[in-house]
Amino acid sequence: MPEETHAQNKPLSKQIPILKKYDQNHLYRIGLPIGGIGTGTVSLGGNGALKDWEIMNVPAKGYSTVTTGNDAPFFAIYTKGKEDKTSKTKALLGPIHFADYEHYEGRSVDHHGFPRFREADFETTYPFGIVNLKDKTMPVQVKMVGYNPFIPANADASGIPIAILKYEVTNTTNKELEVAVAGNIRNFIGKDGSKFKSDWKGDFIPIGTDENKNEYRKSEVVQGIYMYADSVDKNDAAWGTFAITTPNENAAQISYRTSSVKNDWYNSTLNFWDEFSENGELVEKEKSADPDPMASLSVKKMIKAGETKTFTFYLTWHFPNRYAWSSEKLKNYYATKYADAWDVITKEVNNLPKLTAQTLDFVNTYTNSTYSDQLKEAALFNLSTLRSQTVFRIEDGKMFGWEGVMDRKGSCFGSCTHVWNYEQATPFLFSDLARGMREVEFKYAMNEEGHMGFRTKLPLKEGASGIDLAAADGQMGTIMKFYRDWQLSGDDAFLEEMWPKVKLALSYAWIENGWDGDQDGVMEGVQHNTMDVEYYGPNPQMQIWYLGALKAAEKMALEVKDKAFAKKCNQLFTYGSEWTDAHLFNGEYYEHKLQVPASKDAIPNGLIGHNRKKQLDLEDPFYQLESGCLVDQLVGQYMAHVVGLGYLVKEENVKTSLKSILKYNQRDGMYEHFNNMRSYAMGDEKALLMASWPNGGRPRVPFPYWAEVMTGFEYTAAVGMLYEGMDTEGQEVIKNIRDRYDGKKRSPFDEAECGHHYARAMASWAGILAESDFQYSGVEKSIQFVGKEGNYFWANGEAWGNCIIDKEGEEYVVKLNVKYGKLNVKTIEIGDQKKSYKSTKEVSPSEPLEFRLKNVL
Repeated sequence: MPEETHAQNKPLSKQIPILKKYDQNHLYRIGLPIGGIGTGTVSLGGNGALKDWEIMNVPAKGYSTVTTGNDAPFFAIYTKGKEDKTSKTKALLGPIHFADYEHYEGRSVDHHGFPRFREADFETTYPFGIVNLKDKTMPVQVKMVGYNPFIPANADASGIPIAILKYEVTNTTNKELEVAVAGNIRNFIGKDGSKFKSDWKGDFIPIGTDENKNEYRKSEVVQGIYMYADSVDKNDAAWGTFAITTPNENAAQISYRTSSVKNDWYNSTLNFWDEFSENGELVEKEKSADPDPMASLSVKKMIKAGETKTFTFYLTWHFPNRYAWSSEKLKNYYATKYADAWDVITKEVNNLPKLTAQTLDFVNTYTNSTYSDQLKEAALFNLSTLRSQTVFRIEDGKMFGWEGVMDRKGSCFGSCTHVWNYEQATPFLFSDLARGMREVEFKYAMNEEGHMGFRTKLPLKEGASGIDLAAADGQMGTIMKFYRDWQLSGDDAFLEEMWPKVKLALSYAWIENGWDGDQDGVMEGVQHNTMDVEYYGPNPQMQIWYLGALKAAEKMALEVKDKAFAKKCNQLFTYGSEWTDAHLFNGEYYEHKLQVPASKDAIPNGLIGHNRKKQLDLEDPFYQLESGCLVDQLVGQYMAHVVGLGYLVKEENVKTSLKSILKYNQRDGMYEHFNNMRSYAMGDEKALLMASWPNGGRPRVPFPYWAEVMTGFEYTAAVGMLYEGMDTEGQEVIKNIRDRYDGKKRSPFDEAECGHHYARAMASWAGILAESDFQYSGVEKSIQFVGKEGNYFWANGEAWGNCIIDKEGEEYVVKLNVKYGKLNVKTIEIGDQKKSYKSTKEVSPSEPLEFRLKNVL
């Protein structure tokens, strides 16, 4: 079957809009995760290497779940002139960075002994990565394109366990060339890099080297090598299947080997290299007593002078068993859709052209929008976290998340509410996944008293899966998130079903000696929070979250006609808001008023960890903020703007506080900065500190992270600035973050906090919302954009598109496009102007909505 059946008619690289380029000096740390939501990934390195193989349900940063060194998975290219018969063979890799030249055994990096291309650079618009390879000794130039379909509002299409690799080879000579590209992967199922089987606890048990089997298969559409290992325990997280395949092509010569010779002194790789270098073809080996399970698949084509041809490979996998933080085996959602790795490719290969086109439509619509490059980069590149091992989906489709991942395990289990409160990518791009997380929080993590454990245990048990400790910011934030997700979906049945639990979650703040035990709209009680400590007394971080929860609950109560509860929420909000401005705002920013509990016995169980409660020193409590200027003191206001709740405290105080955060917490370099904890910014890098004490009064032992820098918190402040019209300042904060993740020092696709691919960093998506002033209510069937000319990408979790606002004379011409899904609208607001329809309009890809408004600005 011809190549164009499975790929675009022209090279894919020419259809990808490039958002960011990295030269050869900025490739060292790049790792673009390629894989689906909840499937695990393999990452594309800046020089073309496939690294961080994280497809077997565990992270793999700093160690390998596949073979390493010259035996690690790789692709190679063979070229031969048709007339001069000169042949060349190289690994499809850029040069080794000088920092990796020294090693005690001469094995500093994978593929250290292979001929490589001398020049490399990297271009990207997530989810696409393009590695450009050139070498003066080679008659070709190569563009390696790696990706996995990513289509907002379609979690299943964005959740296929596949890495698509396209090698676009251009003949730079004036003669025809014979070119072959081969992929080589040793069967690693059940193993780590030392031929060991790993169990879910991270222990390693030796197994034999002859128990992993490779099998050549061919369907009507693809052919390749299927890998399995029957000897591996079928309950193991590393049990499963893998396949490397290529499309059937009439004009291509495809050859393969399912094994190599015994790998004494790395002879299996030598054997492949010699055979491939001879003519670009492979010959299946006779089965020996001790074969090496190294699979090789070659595609050979003739390329005319100046012509470009694409060599396509698919890597698919199927590892159904996940343990995560569960004591029992869980099943990955994607494993309910496919029987094995071969089933993945045979079911999806004919869908890939459509899915690729939809992904291209997404990135083209997005990159063509009016937003600044650094804002687009920050929001888009952090979406890769959804496809990292930070995130997984269980059998029924519910999504869960670690906070991030460490080198070999997840970091901080339980879809931690006070971390996931910050991110906005999931609800605005995949609303079904977000609503599933709300169901877990209110139905499973919360008990009958309204105590919501801010981490959820697995497997799920209704009303009993939350941990024993509740977090004030986490619990109040879930109420605002529920309001957001109800509004975006317009799902009134969801609200009706869950309202009693949402109401109970808010009411828990009012238990005796609780967060707001005297029910006056002010949180005076002991408040566990995202700083992993408890604050004593009113503070802006928890207080403004609380005000947002009260305002959201009032609106939901009115919707379900719970007028008494709505009235109570309104009264508490009104008093609490006024009190906050009067007592916590110090003229420059909101600060913490220390209010220590009367006694340890007065603190209700579940509001403080048992051991910490025993150790609590009421005379000199550690880990407080007090008069400090906190970077995310307005996180509740940030969320209120995102969900359309307006100001929770005085507008002028919000603006002043953001200016103070910038004035007191901004650092133009870290050389003079002392930090006793973790460093996520160093040297001359610019950043916003977590806290400062400009007027003195720093506690002897402040909250643990006071001197650190973490991107999720920085984004919260930056987005707040954007909402308040401080565009230059907010954009600068975002630019400073992305300058730190420059490919040379850190991966652009891995913003870290307590672990790689940290969930809180997806707060960056809120920058898109702030700059466009986007709001959508599926309840009211209303949509809103900023009153300014521009092209604004938008997404509401169930559809996406763009809104183009142009000026013609004294009128503004508005065109609302839906590129995917459908959108029901009855009211459209552009700035201060409103367009209303008598009946609901359904906007779809085939039916955009166009209208004119006067005096938009």
